[in-house]
Amino acid sequence: MTEKHTPTVSLVLGSGGARGLTHIGIIDWLEENGFKIEAIAGCSMGALIGGFYAAGKLDTYTAWVRELNKTDVIRYLDLSYGGPGLFKGERIIKALQELIGEHNIEDLPIAFTAVATDIENGKECWLNEGPLFDAIRASMAVPTLFTPYEYKGRKLVDGGLVNPVPIAPTFQNDTDLTIAVTLHATPDSTPKLFEKPKSEKALTETPYRKRITQFIDELQKTLTPKKKGNMGVFDIVLRSFDTMQNTIARLKLAAYSPDVIIEIPKDISSTYEFYRAEELIELGKQKAEETLSQYLSEET
Repeated sequence: MTEKHTPTVSLVLGSGGARGLTHIGIIDWLEENGFKIEAIAGCSMGALIGGFYAAGKLDTYTAWVRELNKTDVIRYLDLSYGGPGLFKGERIIKALQELIGEHNIEDLPIAFTAVATDIENGKECWLNEGPLFDAIRASMAVPTLFTPYEYKGRKLVDGGLVNPVPIAPTFQNDTDLTIAVTLHATPDSTPKLFEKPKSEKALTETPYRKRITQFIDELQKTLTPKKKGNMGVFDIVLRSFDTMQNTIARLKLAAYSPDVIIEIPKDISSTYEFYRAEELIELGKQKAEETLSQYLSEET
């Protein structure tokens, strides 16, 4: 009997905020069904998930993100007073570094490329060497929200500005399949996700904590639309950025067609709903099953 071949994969993980948590479910499904991921190219949230996986620490991140609630998400936002972005991004990066420690990209067991944008010349940057978190931080620096990240004399921001689904870094890979995940697909009949309530952490009420809680409540009101047609500044910025990425993603996928495209509907969650990790991860598994079951049936 001929030994069954293990398909090798170059995995392309696109940008899209909290929808990127579906990448976790897709990776889980690939591993459970006999695919071997040998290379990853990621942008923004795709760079984060891909970087953790390449470092062998995705389970650690998954356990952490499953525990986040709304208040946790807001508290990781560190305001940048008078800076080029509303948030510095240092608090969340520090939390992630504490989860997995320091890694250099060239030492990872899986080839990894994060895509960022040089804000001064508008060019795409491939980050495939040096500190892993430098690459992740640069790739996910959403303009106006997070401050640009200075790396080797360049000011870098979110790679989604120029390439939300970075297929090109995988062209030289010697793998059986290139699988791309886009988080900007047309809405379909996928059931809408509903938040599972989590108990907020009990805190002793003090004047300082009361002020912090009030600030968090006001910021959350700004982040969350009160009703259809009534958007705050956060929502306008995020939706505008999302709309631009939708258009670029379609053009990139038409120009550089991968072997398989897994499509995550763009309306499945808002950009900042990281507290819905459980549902989004499960959706990723469902979409991987739908898309790749045909490939598996053809191989058997």
